[in-house]
Amino acid sequence: MIEQQLIDGLSKLGTAENRQGELAFKHIVDTYQAVIYNTCIGIVGDADDAKDIAQDVFIQLYKSADSFRGDSKISTWLYRIAVNKSLNHIRNNKKHKVLLRIQGFFAADETREIQIRDRARSNPQEISEQNEHKIALRTAIDSLPENQKTAFVLKNYDDISYKEISEIMELSLSSVESLIHRAKKNLQKTLNYYYHNNVK
Repeated sequence: MIEQQLIDGLSKLGTAENRQGELAFKHIVDTYQAVIYNTCIGIVGDADDAKDIAQDVFIQLYKSADSFRGDSKISTWLYRIAVNKSLNHIRNNKKHKVLLRIQGFFAADETREIQIRDRARSNPQEISEQNEHKIALRTAIDSLPENQKTAFVLKNYDDISYKEISEIMELSLSSVESLIHRAKKNLQKTLNYYYHNNVK
């Protein structure tokens, strides 16, 4: 289905032509479920929470489909909902321990990693070191300011264009570029500090 067909289909949910609406909705879920999950897990860091939030994104889409007028792409609308729900989750759960979120993040089969690639190894020491590197990276990402983290996750977890990120975050293109640049600088600084003080 093309974008306009999907938009037209969504408008038919709950009407006499509901079947067409259901087909459009299913197509959207099948197309975007994985990438929306990636965005959620990149922001909240916990696999179970990310699945719940991603599900909520599509529930909201279903309930509010008739309000979507096509002013932006469907993907932009979904990402915006996912980002807002993920950030709200973090704000409402600040008392959760970071370590638990990190462990949940890396327990998921669907986890996408940045820069670090798992390799099948049987050496316990190497496995331990890899896990430490993952935790260091996740902790560094979590330490980023909210806007930097959001822009960085959207770009690096789902490879979204700068233009669409600017639409999702409702910022100028130059602001998004600046956020991602600063995020990379801050990550580099945090990780350099970590390895300088923890790696012998």
